[in-house]
Amino acid sequence: MAAIISRSTTSPSVSASSVSALSAVPSASTILSSVTSTKDRDPPKDSDPPTVRFTNTQDLFNTIDSTTGDFLAVINVSPNQFTEIEREQEKRRRKFRFRRYDSNSQILIITITTDIHEALHLGIYMQYHAQLVQNGTNRSWKDIGTAKFRQQGHPGGGGSQGDSTGGPRPERVGAGKWPTLVIESGYSETLPELHKDMRWWFQASNHQVKIVILAKFDDQQHHILLEKWEEEISSPQGAITRSRAATRSQNGVLNLVKRQSITITRDETTNPVSYNVTRGALVLGFRLLFLRDPGPQEGDFVLSIQDLQLYAENVWAELPRSD
Repeated sequence: MAAIISRSTTSPSVSASSVSALSAVPSASTILSSVTSTKDRDPPKDSDPPTVRFTNTQDLFNTIDSTTGDFLAVINVSPNQFTEIEREQEKRRRKFRFRRYDSNSQILIITITTDIHEALHLGIYMQYHAQLVQNGTNRSWKDIGTAKFRQQGHPGGGGSQGDSTGGPRPERVGAGKWPTLVIESGYSETLPELHKDMRWWFQASNHQVKIVILAKFDDQQHHILLEKWEEEISSPQGAITRSRAATRSQNGVLNLVKRQSITITRDETTNPVSYNVTRGALVLGFRLLFLRDPGPQEGDFVLSIQDLQLYAENVWAELPRSD
């Protein structure tokens, strides 16, 4: 059932932009082959991202400066060149992020931190964090943010920076400790590419990441899509509950499961403008986040329909405007 809230905001116009893509881009999906999904739960097939060929670091930085979207794929990036790009990014204090790097295909995916990109993930994480503070659980939680992570077992290979990440204290405190929660957002980045991001986190962390939330602004449909992904252990005898997964993982197969899909649309025919949320509130499971059972006064975190409507209003306010 859809819920509606009215708010007195003006309707920004969206500037259309396009980035040419190369016709043949090597697939990064091979690095994720160890994670399986049942057929009806598989994300859609990949599509070609906006792509450029790496020549040198300065040209890459110039290209990033001229890119209007929040997503760029760079091909022909060797591991040594990736190290050089990392070093120059830190030296020049450039604010773009490394979404994914695969040393096998030599593809580097870059996130460009536009206002709407940041609003898409921070709006969810900040509401979750507010509930942590409200119930006092924030003392048992570590904000990991955009820390860089390397694929388990491949310290010189693939790496990634999430948009918003965090995990429990003390279990996920310290260098190289993976978050349990990852939120990734996309504006110009396509949904299939976001699905690649999601798959990377589960596989590269050796399944230490427990929840991945994708926040995608669909410019064509003019809505926000939120997807919550988890993993589930299955065996020849059938599904195994998540609470038993840790003790049975060696005997089963990990399936990606889309637990929730929430769509938020903006209705500009009403006065004031209203926001419609379909398929309910966003629920984050306590056990997956904190790796333990909830204690007294603890439980799952719920971003209500009203929370999501306020979130959507803030996201729409950051849409690029045409002058």
